[in-house]
Amino acid sequence: MNIRQLFQQHMAQTSPEPLGLNIVYANGNYLQDADGTKYLDLIGGISVCNVGHRHPEVVAAIKNQADKYLHVMVYGELIQTPQVAYAELLTRHLPQNLDCVYFTNSGAEAVEGALKLARRVTGRTDVIACNKSYHGSTLGALSIMGDEYWRNAYRPLLPGVWHYDYNSDELIDAINEQTACVIIETIQAEAGVITPKQEWLDKLRQKCTETGALLIFDEIQCGFGRTGKLWGFEHYNVIPDILLLGKALGGGMPLGAFISSHENMQTLTNNPVLGHITTFGGHPVSCAAGMAAMQVLLREGMVNGVEEKGNLFRQQIVHSSIKSVRSKGLLMAIELESSEKVLEVIKTCIEHKVFSDWFLFAPECIRIAPPLTITEEEIKKAANVLLQCL
Repeated sequence: MNIRQLFQQHMAQTSPEPLGLNIVYANGNYLQDADGTKYLDLIGGISVCNVGHRHPEVVAAIKNQADKYLHVMVYGELIQTPQVAYAELLTRHLPQNLDCVYFTNSGAEAVEGALKLARRVTGRTDVIACNKSYHGSTLGALSIMGDEYWRNAYRPLLPGVWHYDYNSDELIDAINEQTACVIIETIQAEAGVITPKQEWLDKLRQKCTETGALLIFDEIQCGFGRTGKLWGFEHYNVIPDILLLGKALGGGMPLGAFISSHENMQTLTNNPVLGHITTFGGHPVSCAAGMAAMQVLLREGMVNGVEEKGNLFRQQIVHSSIKSVRSKGLLMAIELESSEKVLEVIKTCIEHKVFSDWFLFAPECIRIAPPLTITEEEIKKAANVLLQCL
């Protein structure tokens, strides 16, 4: 059996027709398959590779840590320098109330931890989430996912979860003294890049404060410079009680985190002890890689050029087939007439050596979320290919 047949036979499949590119190498802004074909990567592992694939400093950090130790003990019991150093770096660039980090294996596990933390802090159980929201596929995260198509097959799910439209007054009106938390994506990604209205976000913050509900911002996709600021919430000057990170957090290695105040996090230490526990969360190699990636992001000022690059993309992609373009920095949704048209364009782009994807709740949109290191020349190249394919 060849590698493709082995992939289909022994790897659990998540869709009837996976793209199935046999990637053997990745570097910078490009992927390379077994035939030696290079593809310009317009999705960066779904907002993971913000500093590009295999950044030299990230690779060096991984090798350096691997020479010292790998896994030594479950999370939180031993002092592990990569965890401590990365947590300090993160909190140095966050508001004062977000000063305590719990590292996890993934974004989905960060969501689970945040839901547990909100219950412990408030003593409440109800959760308010948004329609067309995506927070992961584990059972708790699935319960707050904003689409019944994906939820229905796995019921019964977590009780006391209420869904409302993003940017709606109904969501704000629903927050009360039984609400443990409101969880939203700072910018809705899988819905096709939907941004919050400033007035709505201000009201949401105020209502959560008034009722004692915790406000959770999921920045797993939009964090680390993706939107043109280090954190998405910086565009709106609204600070959450819990922040969720993942994807780019690990610099290409698996890593997630939920971040809150030290006071809130202390509730996980007693009644019961080990209120949240993970074996591999905050793996030292992942933390070393993530810290190196963040240091590169900050030192090289990559965030500063994101808005300009996003604007260049928008200027280049003008076509009668495009119904709309929604974007925040280098997170972009190009809306076409149908999901069938999107799949056709994506496949044709791959034939022209440009790699893109679609959105879970907006299949009629092409996803553009390249490494932040993409150059102006590469943007023009990608746009030209996209227009040819259209």
